[in-house]
Amino acid sequence: MLGLTLAGSSALAGLAAAENSYAAAGSQPHHPIASKKLPPLSFSTLGCPDWTFPAIMDFAKKNNYQGIEVRGILRQMDLPKCPEFNSPAAISTTLRQMQDHGLQFVDLGSSTELHHADAATRKEHLDHGRQFIDLAHELHCPYIRVFPNQLPKDQDRNATIDLIIKGLIELGEHARNSGVTVLMESHGEIVDSALLEQIMKGAEGPNTGMIWDIYNMWSITKEPPAQVYGRLKKYIHHTHIKDGKTIGGHMVNGRVVDGKEQYLFLGQGDSPIFDAIKILYDDGYKGFYSFEWEKLWHPEIAEPELALADYPKAMARFFK
Repeated sequence: MLGLTLAGSSALAGLAAAENSYAAAGSQPHHPIASKKLPPLSFSTLGCPDWTFPAIMDFAKKNNYQGIEVRGILRQMDLPKCPEFNSPAAISTTLRQMQDHGLQFVDLGSSTELHHADAATRKEHLDHGRQFIDLAHELHCPYIRVFPNQLPKDQDRNATIDLIIKGLIELGEHARNSGVTVLMESHGEIVDSALLEQIMKGAEGPNTGMIWDIYNMWSITKEPPAQVYGRLKKYIHHTHIKDGKTIGGHMVNGRVVDGKEQYLFLGQGDSPIFDAIKILYDDGYKGFYSFEWEKLWHPEIAEPELALADYPKAMARFFK
């Protein structure tokens, strides 16, 4: 279903010797927040595609995380099929283990895309979203993530936007009274704040909202975080935090094209990630600051033992 199972795995690598070289390469935040309480931190399992779930929980507890955002376990992206979630007994055991580790589920990352016009494809994606809503309800997880996701050239733009809005409304209706909110991520071709605002206004409801993927938007549009937040803050329930640099590329109609992203540890890139974090914190954002290290999609980037361990340290330096 939806091409969600990714074959293959690799053994976890012990790369502690490289840690100092990565730390030395980093740059410090420009605008640290003085003597403030560290906000709640989570990480996406996208960053550790070859770890077992017990290893994920143990690492999170050891490294001062309070939450886990599940985007696949051992490369199985269709979460209802994971052994941890595929029966009431398994879910009960998993919840007990999470409680024992002092952790909570903060978001389930689905692969649902809302832009599809073909009836069969659209039904498949929306059914997938409904399954994630039902699983999130069982896991006492407040959010699932969906993608907007594209503006196909062979579809009318306004019709596609309408499909995205209707899909988000439909999933929000399924989530009603479940304790779950369906969050659309700023992703794919839907990363301009004005377009995101249009969609969110159209789909506004008690069980819909959005995920602000700060770097993902900025790397394409270069919109200042203050401008993005000013437009979208009422819809933001969750965040994806990462940093990097765009290699090459040029601006066409307000978007970077033909650039390649180089993902880096927090504070080592050239994005205004800490400006966005400060805006969120100062405005009283209460949600998780969730680190998204895209190791599954970019196997060449640093191993999770390094990247996921560095994130809480970088945040602690910023909030020191």
